[in-house]
Amino acid sequence: MASTNPDPHPLPGTAPAPARQASAPAPAPAPERSGRIEAHGIDLIPESERRGRPRDLFAVWAAANVNYLSLVIGGALVLMGLSLWQALAVLVAGNLFWLLTGLLATSGPAAGAPSEVITRALYGVLGNRVNNAVGGWLVSVCYFALNLAAAATAAFALVERAGLTAGTGVKVAVILLIAVLTLAISVYGHAMIMRLYLPITLVLTAAFAVVAVAVARHADLSYHPARPLTGTALWAALIAGTTMTASGPLSYTTSADFSRYLPRTASRRAVTGWTALGAFLPSLLVSSLGALAATAVDMTDPQTALQGILPGWFTPVFLLALVLGTIAANALTAYSAGLALQAVGLRIRRSVSVLFDGTAAVALTLYGLLVSRFLDTVSNALQVIVVLIGPLMAVYATDVLLRRGRYDGAALRDESPGGPFWYTGGFNPAGALALLTGVAAAALCVDTLYTGPVAAALGGLDLSLPAGMLVSAALYALLMRTDEGVRAARSGG
Repeated sequence: MASTNPDPHPLPGTAPAPARQASAPAPAPAPERSGRIEAHGIDLIPESERRGRPRDLFAVWAAANVNYLSLVIGGALVLMGLSLWQALAVLVAGNLFWLLTGLLATSGPAAGAPSEVITRALYGVLGNRVNNAVGGWLVSVCYFALNLAAAATAAFALVERAGLTAGTGVKVAVILLIAVLTLAISVYGHAMIMRLYLPITLVLTAAFAVVAVAVARHADLSYHPARPLTGTALWAALIAGTTMTASGPLSYTTSADFSRYLPRTASRRAVTGWTALGAFLPSLLVSSLGALAATAVDMTDPQTALQGILPGWFTPVFLLALVLGTIAANALTAYSAGLALQAVGLRIRRSVSVLFDGTAAVALTLYGLLVSRFLDTVSNALQVIVVLIGPLMAVYATDVLLRRGRYDGAALRDESPGGPFWYTGGFNPAGALALLTGVAAAALCVDTLYTGPVAAALGGLDLSLPAGMLVSAALYALLMRTDEGVRAARSGG
C-alpha cells in the first residue's frame, strides 16, 4: 500500500508528492504523451499510469533490429569460412538468446521500474551502482559511439552522392545531426518510442525487402567455401559465430525499461514472447540476408558490396535505411544509458542524463573518426566485454526465475541501510560472487584479443560464453536459494 505521506527524498525524474488532503482526492496523473518529455526516470510507475499491451513491444524491438549490424554479422560468418547452411544454423542458435531478453522484460511490469533499479535485488543498493556504472553506462556509451560511427559512414556516402565533399566540417555536422535525431527520441522517452517504432519498423521492412529481392537474385544456395573447415577449426568458427550473434541479445539486459509501463497484470508469457519475437525475427532475417549476400559479393565492405547488386535508384534509399535503423537502435541504448546514469546515484532528471550520455558518445565518435583510430580500441574492448555481458544476463535471468517474476517496486525504491535490498553493507555477496566468478571462468576460456589458458588447451575453442553464463547462473541459484526475499517472492508473499 502506498504511503499517504509526502516523499522527502524523491528519486530523479519525479517531484515530491504533495500531502493528501482529506477534503479532496489527489489529482489524476497526466497521461503519458509522445509529444511531451517523459517525466519518469528510475522512479516507480504508478498503477494509474500503466497502460498498453504486450504485443506493443514487438515493434519496439523489431525497429531496433532491422539494421546494418545484422547484415554485417551474417556476412562475417561466411567470411569466417562457414558454408551458407552452417552460417544460417549459427544465426538461428545465436538469435535464440533473445528469449532471455524477453524473460528479463517480465520484471518491468512486475516492479513498475526499469532494469537499472530491479538489479538492486541482485547486487544490493551500492553494488548495483557499480553494476550500472560499468555494465550499464560505460558499455552503452561505447556501443552508442560505435553505432553512431557506422551510421555516420553511411551518411557520408549519401552526402558524396549528393555532390558534396565530405570534409571535416561536413562530417562533424552529419554526426551531430544523427546524434540530435537519436537523442530527441530518447529525451522524449517511452511514449515517443512506442509511437514511432511501428512506422519505423514498416519503413525499414519495406527497404530491406528490396534488398532481399536483389540478394535472392544473386545468392548461391549451394555455396561452400573453397577450403571447408573441419575438426577443431570448424567448431571454433561455429562457437565464435554463435557468440558474436548472441552478443546482441546479451547486451540488452535493459528490456524491462520498455515494458515497465505495462499493467502489473500483463501476461508474463506474452511479454516474453512479443519482446523475443520482435527482436528474433528481424535480426534472423536481416542477418540471413547478409549471409546470402556473402555468397555472391565480398562482404568485407557490406555497404559498398551491396550497392553493386542493388538497383541504382535504390542506393540512396538503402543508405537512408541504414542511418534510420541505427538511429532506432541507438535511441534505445541512449534511453537506457540515461537511466543507468541516474541509477549510479546522480540526482539529475532522465532527460538531462540522456543528453549527458549523448555528449559523451558524440565526443568519442568525433575523436575516433576524425582524430585517431580510438574507436578501434573501443571495438576491441567490447569484444572482451562479452565475458561480462554473458554473466550479467545469466545472473539477472536466474533471479527472475528464482523469484518467479515477482518484484516489489516499492521495496526496490528503498535505498536506506535498513531496506530489504541493502544486504551486507549495501552489497549482495551472492550476486557479486556469482558475477565475478562467471567473469573469471569466461576470461579463462576466451580467445579474442588474448587467448585464455582453457582456450589454448582446446586448440583455440572459445567457450567463454557458455562457461561464464553457466557458472554465474549455477552459483547464483545455489547462493540465493535460502534468501528470505527470494522465498517470499516464490510463495507470492
